[in-house]
Amino acid sequence: MTGYASAQHSTARPTADSEPRNQSSSQIGLEIRSVNSRFLDLTFKLPEDLRQFEPALRELLGSKLKRGKVEVRASIENTSSTQLPEASPKLLQKLNITQDFIRAWLPTAAPLAVADVIRLAAAEQSTKTDWSPEVMPLANKVLTDLVQARQREGARLTTMLLGHLGQLRALAKQARPLVPQTVEQQRQRFLERWREAMALTEGNTLPETAHDRALTEATSFAIRIDVAEELTRMESHLDELERLLTKGGEIGKRLDFMIQELHREANTMGSKSAALELTRISVDLKVLIEQMREQVQNIE
Repeated sequence: MTGYASAQHSTARPTADSEPRNQSSSQIGLEIRSVNSRFLDLTFKLPEDLRQFEPALRELLGSKLKRGKVEVRASIENTSSTQLPEASPKLLQKLNITQDFIRAWLPTAAPLAVADVIRLAAAEQSTKTDWSPEVMPLANKVLTDLVQARQREGARLTTMLLGHLGQLRALAKQARPLVPQTVEQQRQRFLERWREAMALTEGNTLPETAHDRALTEATSFAIRIDVAEELTRMESHLDELERLLTKGGEIGKRLDFMIQELHREANTMGSKSAALELTRISVDLKVLIEQMREQVQNIE
């Protein structure tokens, strides 16, 4: 099922030099997108600082979602009152010692630039940040919003599917009285053709044995074109589908199965139909069932 949710969390932290005047503000952004899929497919696009949370996020999403192609994106934005990360004296001393050591072996090595020091200072501050208190609570909030969005879409899909069920019931109701009429018409037509064939070869009198054989063949043919059983099973499947949709919950896979059974009955009905009107009803049934199949695959 489709859905989208996002949230941000901002927090103020002391910078690496631990002086109160130097505060950094960090904002985590987290968004979850979900599109239709028969199975659960999770994709994570996380910054390096949050990569360690992927297993926990995967477990959290797997506990709440059963279907959908789900993408989780996260971002971190750091701002500070000084606009630039400050290098601690300890870091500067370490960089100076390291630079002297390298240049002792490689005299032609370029000295550290200010930009290099700023980048290393930012990396030092980032590695010291513990995001544990923010990430999982934020993920829970976004996931709750996503589930609610999917539930709203599910309610809309349920209303649409129940409407399709009503149309299927109406078509089945139209077909029901046509079945005995069609069977009897085809039976009489078969007998008439049989008599015509016998009259061409043996005169106008139909022998008793031939008459019995004709009745047997006509009855057998009538049984083959009788779709009353298919209509009964279809009505039973419609009742079960309505029960599942009304009940709710994780019903997607069961709905898939019931739609397959509905399609089978409609297909059999079309292949056995000996009347144009029943054929038309069968085609209309299959069109509606196919529309339902596309939507049912979106339901969890």
